[in-house]
Amino acid sequence: MRYKNQNIAVLGAGLSGSAAALLLRSEGAHVTVLDSAEEKNLLKSTIDNLRSQDVRVICGTVAGKDLSTYQMAVLSPGIDPASRLARNFSSRKLDMIGELELGWRSCEVPVIAVTGTNGKTTTTELVAQMLNACGQQTIACGNIGKPLSEVAREKKQFDVLTVEVSSFQLETIQSFRPSISLWLNFAPDHLDRYRSVADYRAAKLRIFENQTADDVAIVNAVERLPGIRARTMTFSAYVDQADFRLSEGAIIYQNEAVLRLSDTKLRGLHNIENLMATLAAGMARGLSFQEMMPPLCTYEPRPHRCEFVREVGGVAYVNDSKATNLDAVEKALRAQTKPVVLIAGGKDKGFTFDPLRPLIEEKVKSTILIGEMAESIRRSWSGVASSDIANSLADAVERAHAVAEPGEVVLFSPGTSSFDMFKSYADRGDQFRALVQALPQPEL
Repeated sequence: MRYKNQNIAVLGAGLSGSAAALLLRSEGAHVTVLDSAEEKNLLKSTIDNLRSQDVRVICGTVAGKDLSTYQMAVLSPGIDPASRLARNFSSRKLDMIGELELGWRSCEVPVIAVTGTNGKTTTTELVAQMLNACGQQTIACGNIGKPLSEVAREKKQFDVLTVEVSSFQLETIQSFRPSISLWLNFAPDHLDRYRSVADYRAAKLRIFENQTADDVAIVNAVERLPGIRARTMTFSAYVDQADFRLSEGAIIYQNEAVLRLSDTKLRGLHNIENLMATLAAGMARGLSFQEMMPPLCTYEPRPHRCEFVREVGGVAYVNDSKATNLDAVEKALRAQTKPVVLIAGGKDKGFTFDPLRPLIEEKVKSTILIGEMAESIRRSWSGVASSDIANSLADAVERAHAVAEPGEVVLFSPGTSSFDMFKSYADRGDQFRALVQALPQPEL
């Protein structure tokens, strides 16, 4: 056992931290989990489970002052390396790795890693569904579902692991090396965590860091990506200079139509690129297009991703709560063919909504803004669409219902995080859906 009898600190008591702690405990380590949140604000069942496995848990302000002796520290992706808790350990020159790196070190099967500002979850699920249907046993994990450390601890038999990886997870890798990497796209995000867009991009680029010529990198053809040693395959729904391209309603590979979009349940150019990247991953795993097509055609997108909720009085209501950055809002707006009443806003992540101004002028009739960024967004879009500021999501839905006319779309695409008002983007989307379902149909 690699970590037997070592004293190891795990920073963060959330899903990833708990998974890391239990993996280390199963390998014989003495584990302490530290979280700067007060214990009453953490999930009781998680804390109780850790303690039942002889994991020490320290919560609150004392966690950032702990001076116990440790051989290593594991950083959960949700913990900012610049936080007091993390600096308390990094200042000691301890070996500090992330939960993704820890899980990787305990894996004995190859990994397909998927990153990108948008589309990670959809593509990870597409790849996993396709591989399982084609007889290659895998699980979608990492930044979705189970953390990689939990999958490693369970030691179930898989042919390959399909892992969604975020910039927060990639920040702290050392040896993590996917046999197949997928780079879907890049757009500014998380500027509340990173000093600059360049720092955010550099963190994501680490997905290629340890790959060799024996590995495969599947990349968006419009991106300029430096120093990739792996064999590359390219895709794009926007340019023709790519291995996988779009033509006349079909995905083309080497001048052959391999998948007609009308046969799938996904819509929008961003989802076409997700399908292209998935096909490329299947090729890298030795699958034929004939094998791959049936599972890709049956895949249905998860909730909160341009999810049609309901039509009320001739107005379509669309839940795109997963849109937590400007690129996602842009894709959602470009997918609309009717005038839009847009509900947007949420947590201030350090960027402005100025870049969307031309598209708002083109697509949006009126905006209803919520959350910390409401006033800032209104300034960004001043003069291009009428705008209201709502004091809650319920108020926003009521206002949208009042101004939307038959033949229009009410699009809930916030463009930023939910944590100023909601538990998560899913909680936010669930509340939007429930509010829309409660709207009365007009009398005939």
